[in-house]
Amino acid sequence: MTVTGMTTTRADGLVAAERRALAADLRGLTGEQWDRPSLCGGWTVADVVAHLGSAMTIGTSGWIRSIVGAGFRPGVHNQRQIERFRRATPGETLDRFARLGAAGGEPVRMPTKDPVPWLGELIVHGEDIRRPLGIERSYPGEALGAVARFYASHDYAVNSRSQVKGLHLVSADVPFEANAGSDALVEGPILALIMTMAGRPSHLGDLTGGGVPELRRRLRA
Repeated sequence: MTVTGMTTTRADGLVAAERRALAADLRGLTGEQWDRPSLCGGWTVADVVAHLGSAMTIGTSGWIRSIVGAGFRPGVHNQRQIERFRRATPGETLDRFARLGAAGGEPVRMPTKDPVPWLGELIVHGEDIRRPLGIERSYPGEALGAVARFYASHDYAVNSRSQVKGLHLVSADVPFEANAGSDALVEGPILALIMTMAGRPSHLGDLTGGGVPELRRRLRA
């Protein structure tokens, strides 16, 4: 069972489905599209795919060795892992990513036993890629709900819980609510809530409520 109450088997299935969906969406990109800046500062579309692939093939012990070897500098660790996973061309890197967990591909070895954080990585980084490319995806509500609950209650990889502390989050499309005792309302599509919890100001325009100015201030800070 995951920390959000979803079974690990079900969460693993959602992770696999999001990985396949992202790979399918990126088939046939041009060189210019691969080089396009993502929403993840300093990374191109190609960089984000390599980052996702590296995170899903490193395992717990590999992650520990890498972050220690990087002097506990996440930026150095991430860049080294991007280069580890990257192949000669973005298309070849995508092929490697698409084959993870499949026959003939590499096994999926995530750094934690709970797959929900990595479901979040796929959704957030998927949007980091899709939005600049003009690609839309209708994510399963079950997946969005699990990630939103995790982000609202944990600071992991991103300071999502701290980002929305004291703000009353209400989803307009998928059942989700957090910090219900607060008068500072932030309401909108659950994907926008997830992306802002992950530190992306790109989705602020989709949110309404008296708590939005404070959320905007925190994101700028």
